[in-house]
Amino acid sequence: MVRVETATEQEPERALLVGLILPEVSHLEARDTMDELALLADTAGARVVDRIVQERKTIDPAYFIGRGKADELGLRAKELDAEVVIFDDDLSPAQMRNLEALVGVKIIDRSRLILDIFAGRAKTREAQTQVELAQLNYMLPRLTRQWTHLSRQAGHGGTTGGIGTRGPGETQLEVDRRALRNRISTLSRALNQIVRQRALGRKRRSNTFCVAIVGYTNTGKSTLMHALSGADVLMENRLFATLDSTTRTVYLGYNREILLTDTVGFIRKLPHHLVASFRSTLEEAVQADLLLHIVDVSHAFCDEQIASVFETLEGLGIVEKPMLTVFNKIDRLDDSGKQSRLQAKYPQSVWVSARTGEGLDDLREAIYDRIESDRVTLHLQVSQAEGKLLSELYRVGEILSIHYRGNDVLLEVKLSRQHAQCLLPNGRYRLKNK
Repeated sequence: MVRVETATEQEPERALLVGLILPEVSHLEARDTMDELALLADTAGARVVDRIVQERKTIDPAYFIGRGKADELGLRAKELDAEVVIFDDDLSPAQMRNLEALVGVKIIDRSRLILDIFAGRAKTREAQTQVELAQLNYMLPRLTRQWTHLSRQAGHGGTTGGIGTRGPGETQLEVDRRALRNRISTLSRALNQIVRQRALGRKRRSNTFCVAIVGYTNTGKSTLMHALSGADVLMENRLFATLDSTTRTVYLGYNREILLTDTVGFIRKLPHHLVASFRSTLEEAVQADLLLHIVDVSHAFCDEQIASVFETLEGLGIVEKPMLTVFNKIDRLDDSGKQSRLQAKYPQSVWVSARTGEGLDDLREAIYDRIESDRVTLHLQVSQAEGKLLSELYRVGEILSIHYRGNDVLLEVKLSRQHAQCLLPNGRYRLKNK
């Protein structure tokens, strides 16, 4: 993986943050995104020394911000001895090149910052592969910036161009582009293999109801995972505390258990190439029977966070999947008006505090009810010789009554339609009063 050099182990880099307020963005929302950028910078190991925000009707094609504000940015960076300038939006290669030439310090945008954080947090081979793939896709169109010290193919005519004036720079550039494309192809094949392996794993556990936790980063997803399953997962009050999906068994009662998977958190302005690279991790959400959408109800802009999550889910093609909205951190909420408004907007939602445990029984019951809506009650007559089938019925079903008649077992059992189809194919067993 390629990492932006940060100073997490040495003295933190001094960072200057830059934001742009367009007409469709409110001042409060712009301040919130800048606060989030500051948290991202802190997570990456930088120390924020100042913020510069400009209001404009449109983005400047050359400098993103206006030329005058860019000059001001250069003076402010020198005054504060800033080592890196971080923009709250993505910059084009030309904008980045122009800004670095004008300001004289390292320029990175929001996508590059998030990629650097992901590079530092990736622990498994899968996460590392996904991060490197996203980084290379980000770098490929920006590769020309790495070779400004070499000559380039010149224009037409004059002393600067024409036949015979091609320099070594373009040759080296094409070699590097080809190397990057080859590496991207290799990583893509590796991720496809991971997807196939995950698909096999899901097939082996296809008889179990699968629930995936999704939501904005730092909404308490891992804390909820721990509270429901007792799993030893990393719980840290930082953005993107975990990248790798974790799956654990959760017992709901009534002889029902589910597989619960925690996935990577979403964020506003999440780079599309990052979502594409993390498709294999998010595939757990794509294939889940139910999504638990965790929302930090105490956050001032939870509505915008909900919208960002739905935007990402739409990109994955799963926005219509069965979903249960879970408002977390109710122990931090002191606005009853906000609660009433959200309860009216999301009447089927569940309100919990993963930290204190309040509402977790309601959540288990809500998940159970979702499973129950797809359950059928069957009256079965099964030979006692079918020990494996009887064992599976006890494992995945709820036995309501049992009687013995000769060598047969008469059962009244409640189980999911999926389990019924898997365990009782082609009507091999006698079904009564379906």
